[in-house]
Amino acid sequence: MSPETDEVNGPAERADSAGLLGPAQVRELAERLGVSPTKKLGQNFVIDPNTVRKIVRLAGVEAGDRVIEVGPGLGSLTLGITETGADVTAVEIDHRLAEELPATARAMQPGVFPTDGPARLRVIRSDALEITAEQLAALPAAPEVLVANLPYNVSVPILMHFLELIPELRAGLVMVQAEVGYRVAAGPGSKEYGAPSAKAAWYGEWRIAGKVSRQIFWPVPGVDSVLVGYERRAEPRGSEAERALTFELVNAAFAQRRKMLRQALQPVLGDTSRTVGVLEAAGVAPTARAEQLGIEDFLAICRAAGS
Repeated sequence: MSPETDEVNGPAERADSAGLLGPAQVRELAERLGVSPTKKLGQNFVIDPNTVRKIVRLAGVEAGDRVIEVGPGLGSLTLGITETGADVTAVEIDHRLAEELPATARAMQPGVFPTDGPARLRVIRSDALEITAEQLAALPAAPEVLVANLPYNVSVPILMHFLELIPELRAGLVMVQAEVGYRVAAGPGSKEYGAPSAKAAWYGEWRIAGKVSRQIFWPVPGVDSVLVGYERRAEPRGSEAERALTFELVNAAFAQRRKMLRQALQPVLGDTSRTVGVLEAAGVAPTARAEQLGIEDFLAICRAAGS
């Protein structure tokens, strides 16, 4: 699949949709629950089973994987994940959707709730930005894969929160607004590169895995979407204290991205003399600007500041 040109959509490929939600079922569920997708919650429900299966396949989800999903909504993507035999922990803010999801899964895929073993679906009723390590510690085992159709209005904060909160995450695939996706996956020097790009790179490698047709959503959004894939680094880049200071440096640098680093980083590093000294010790030109630096450069500045 060519990540820059191919679209992930349903019409080009027909498949048996048994066990998954189609357009009519999604609308029927929404009507019965009194749910109307809202911009406030960034809700756009996926209604095409073929697309769901393609997303799950691109995510590389296999039987036995421990997946965490954010914003499962009516369960379209959830059922695509459980269909593989994976275990799913779904985080849902809407109490109606959170309460209904297990019933939907039980009706569509009875094997998700076996009589002779543990359930393969559990739902945490919570705002994704407020979920805690204590809540996740109550799970049978830590999630290892993130697969989600993230709410457009808070996709980056949610992504960063989960990457920080769950060090066991080894991979992920998220559907986000195209502009956001390209920003997350961008490298230094590109026009999309910014603070989210640098922070995401702290955790691992990112790629655009595919484009998504607007027509697979209900309601049809006014923006394009992409799939962004992720693989965590084998070893952490640094300590938690180093991550915190590095991210503070990233924020300061991109808050004044038109300024040279010797000016932009003063709120964190101190006066001009000290800032220049730290930059030079890190091997970074004081006249450089934020978009020229990769995450390793920001980490080098962090370490120089503490030496």
